[in-house]
Amino acid sequence: MEFQFLGTGAGMPSKARNVSGLALRTHGAPHWSLVDCGEGTQHQILRSAWSLHTLRAVFITHMHGDHCYGLPGLLASAGMQNRSAPLFVVGPAPLRAFLQGVMATSELGLPFPVEFVEVGCLHGADPLPDLRVHAIALSHRVPCWAYAFTERSVERRIDTERLRAAGVAPGTAWGRLQHGEDVALDDGRVLHADDFLLAPRKARKIIVGGDNDRPQLLVEEARTAEVLIHEATYTEDVLHKVGPGPQHSSARMTAAAGQAAGVPNLVLTHFSPRYQDSGPLTIGAVEAEARMAYGGHLFLARDFDRYLLDRDGRLSLQS
Repeated sequence: MEFQFLGTGAGMPSKARNVSGLALRTHGAPHWSLVDCGEGTQHQILRSAWSLHTLRAVFITHMHGDHCYGLPGLLASAGMQNRSAPLFVVGPAPLRAFLQGVMATSELGLPFPVEFVEVGCLHGADPLPDLRVHAIALSHRVPCWAYAFTERSVERRIDTERLRAAGVAPGTAWGRLQHGEDVALDDGRVLHADDFLLAPRKARKIIVGGDNDRPQLLVEEARTAEVLIHEATYTEDVLHKVGPGPQHSSARMTAAAGQAAGVPNLVLTHFSPRYQDSGPLTIGAVEAEARMAYGGHLFLARDFDRYLLDRDGRLSLQS
């Protein structure tokens, strides 16, 4: 599985960070998904290898502008590129009215169907053929969700030692067994695939959170995840100065939840523009605070960072 950040800033864009957007897919899949679509996301896509023609679904976490204002423009651009395939749009109920209002007032007609799925009805929909998607309610000023993406199917490897012990030499029979086919040998034996396939590995799961001032809401879900992507808008001292009104998390809060869940990989994002690479408030302070509460593999996202989650659950930064 792989994902790339198209925006990692909170509230408004800065010179270094656009607002929220994340591209995600199973490695090598012909389609991809977008989680959140803040203003300017389509410009970020133009600077990446992603294509609006192969975008299959958009998942919006909540109705704040830095997470959804870019969606009408993205849909319009996809139409101008003569996209014809349906596009799933998953999000809160007001998202449908928002899109319909923009389309009506701007006379936007699309040459492709938009299949809207209200987040509360996601369990009855299958927007992605390769990933099961589950929504978890969060705590924010408006209704907000996290999305958990889990592999639908997991490949099984053949037990080469058992095949050799049975006197079956490498060849076409091995390949057919690998694909789950039973095989009749020339000596009359029938090899049943289930007898020669090792137990499947764990299906990988990635959780992408929206804005949330109670990261502990994701602890139980994250116990079975390989990756938790969650906001760390402030450090603790700034959060106390700002107060509870914005309903965001500090780096310490998010890190503590990741530690409680035992999630092996924690990726922080959605940073306040206050934090820069140098100056009185640095992104290094966010990292230092998180490392004090979390002992796993910690990453601080930057725009266009691309990550790969391998079959063994190891997350690595690719670029």
